[in-house]
Order: sequence, then structure tokens, then C-alpha cells
Amino acid sequence: MSASRHPALLATDPELASYVTAEESLQAQTLRLIPSENYVSAAVLEASGTVLQNKYSEGYPGRRYYEGQQNIDRVEALAVERAKGLFGVDHANVQPYSGSPANLAVYLAFAKPGDTVMGMALPMGGHLTHGWGVSATGSWFRGVQYGVSAETGLIDYDAVRELALTERPKIIFCGGTALPRTIDFAAFASIAQEAGSILVADVAHIAGLIAGGAHPSPVGHVDVVSTTTHKTLRGPRGAMLMCREEHAKAIDKAVFPGLQGGPHNQTTAGIAVALHEAAQPSFVTYAHAVVANAKALAQALLAKGFDLVSGGTDNHLILMDLTSRGVPGKVAAKALDRAGIVVNYNTVPFDPRKPFDPSGIRIGTPSLTSRGLGVEHMPTVADWISRAVDAAAKSDEPALSAIRAEVADLLSAFPAPGLPVA
Repeated sequence: MSASRHPALLATDPELASYVTAEESLQAQTLRLIPSENYVSAAVLEASGTVLQNKYSEGYPGRRYYEGQQNIDRVEALAVERAKGLFGVDHANVQPYSGSPANLAVYLAFAKPGDTVMGMALPMGGHLTHGWGVSATGSWFRGVQYGVSAETGLIDYDAVRELALTERPKIIFCGGTALPRTIDFAAFASIAQEAGSILVADVAHIAGLIAGGAHPSPVGHVDVVSTTTHKTLRGPRGAMLMCREEHAKAIDKAVFPGLQGGPHNQTTAGIAVALHEAAQPSFVTYAHAVVANAKALAQALLAKGFDLVSGGTDNHLILMDLTSRGVPGKVAAKALDRAGIVVNYNTVPFDPRKPFDPSGIRIGTPSLTSRGLGVEHMPTVADWISRAVDAAAKSDEPALSAIRAEVADLLSAFPAPGLPVA
């Protein structure tokens, strides 16, 4: 590929331009299976790189602390209305810089330092910002965690209820980063109501599936919905908070001036475009294809003898326990990377290994689905993964190189959205 796609960057900073071009090639030629990654459209890329970058816009539409906001107000109002329409919510705030600040705003809106908060434990599939100890949320608040059943790998809602009624947390988070099964929002809502807790659904991973009707929506069950705008939603790296009208003022005040200054207007524009794309019939097809591909890949991996947490998946994500293969997750992930298959090593529930050297890997189907791969390709993907893990066990670098060539050959027929054609 040529850096001529970025002529001004090439002329000003050829070193940086070369890194961007190399990343374009890497994304084009490798099979990206990290479930939190995706390809944005060319339209989202363009919107994210506009002169909106030049504006500073503290405040909200019609209530700014700077003049010259006529067009910025329209951009943000458009993103807000599209979010409300797509997800069917009373109120939406599109200003959070990313998912972690969005979740921190929830704490600022509804809790005080030292209050008890409850979320899924990080090793069980939860997120750092759900009250885990190494996070600010676990330092400033008293975090209590629920997990999954050792027998099934599924959330035990009776155990969640017992913990909630014992601890009476101010906030309960449902959702996480390594959950391969459908979240029962109604069950969480019943628990939160009984415990007198604010219920927050962190749907960062599954927002696109919800928008496309491929996963149940938390709207109507929870007080607040927190989400990133990338991952399955295929937008820029940003976040949104959506809530019932009764919580709108608290959420807005927590985001600004509570935590942030001026919003990133170019990101807001990219979010608006992504929400528009997610409202199209083609996105419904995409969301269901993501799930179909994940289920087909899970079945193909099971046929290859892999152990999958909870036995499979209901969504876009598969969590693999490699203990029985005799290969640690980190070793497998690095070998897969050399084979042109990009994953991340990940803890599995009740993992005896350390988090930086865990037993599992986490994979997902959003990116490959965006490229147009279908269920018919999933046995091939599973075969590549199996061969690469076996090669990792034997330190067989020629085998990994052979897989990488096969990956690049298949992907050459499925150009990625937003990338230049080789």
C-alpha cells in the first residue's frame, strides 16, 4: 500500500505516515478476532477527521461557554436524537470520551466515596470499572463482586440476589468484557429493585447487537445504559450514557462539568454517522450475522476439541480455556499473532494462572463479519486456530508462517470497510 492516501501527513511527517500505512496493511491482511475491535466505515473515518477538531465546546447544545457553536450544536443534537431513536431511550449523552469515563460519571451521579457498589468480578468476565480493586472505582468505593457458576460458567442469579440483599449496594452493574452468554436484564432489574439499587447496564460489547435486534435490550429494565460507540456498534472510539428522563440532569452534570471539559466534536460527528448506519436494515443483517458466525465458530472449535467457557456463545464473543491443550493463553495468543490471527490472552473463570499469563484467549466475530465472512468460513477459521495452537506447543514457526499465508489469501477476497484497496 502507498502512503499517498495521506499526502499531507506524508509530506509533514513521513515516519508517522509509514506507521499508519503499515497499520492499514496489517488490518487488511490479518484476521482480527479481538471482540472489542471492528472496522469503521469510510464515512465514519471522514467524519472523525473533519475541521470539527478545531472547535472547543464546553457545555451542551444551546448552553455553551463558547460562541460560534451553531454547527456544533446541530452535530451533537443530531447524535443525541439518533441515539434516542435507535435505542428507544428518554435521554442520551454522547460526550463521554470513552467507556471508563462514562462509567465513572455514573458513580459521580449516584454515589459518594465509600459507598458499596456491585459488579461482576474481573476474572469472571467483568470490567475494571465495575468496582474492581485496581481501578479507581475499587479504591474510591467499596466494591463487591459476583461471578459465574463453576459448573456451568453462567451467572447464578440466585447468588447475585443473595449478595445484593446482603450488601445493599448503591449501584449494581450488569455486563462485562468476557461474557459469552445473554444477559438477563429483567432478572437484574428485579434484584436491583429489591435491593434498592441503581441498575446500570454496561453494554459496551453488545451495543451493536442490541441496536440490530440480535440481543435483548436493557431499556425499560435499567436506570442507566453505558456503552462505548466502537466494538459491535462500528463507530469511533467514544462512549454514550443513556437513561430515564428522571436521571438526565444527574448524568449530564456528572459528565460536564463533573468529569470533563469540552467534548471531542469530531468524535461526536463520527458517532452520529455510526448511529445513522446502525439504523439501516443492512445493520440488522450485520448484527445477526455476527452472532451466527460466533455460534458457527464455537461449534467448529468444539469439534476440534477446544474447551469453551459456558460451552459456547449467545453473542459475538467466545472465551477459550486452553488448559487441556497444554498451551498458556499468552503463548497461544502470540503464536496466533504470528500466524496472522489477532486475539487477546484472557483469564477464564477460576483461572489458576496469573492475569498477565492466563489460561485462556478471547475471540470474537465483529471484524470478520464486517469483512463479509460468513458461517461457511468458520470451520476454516477454527482449523487455523487449532493448527496455530498446536504449532505453539511445538514451537513450529514454519507452520505458523503457512497459516499466515492462507489467512492473507482468503482475506484478499474480502476487503475491509474503510481501508484502502491493496
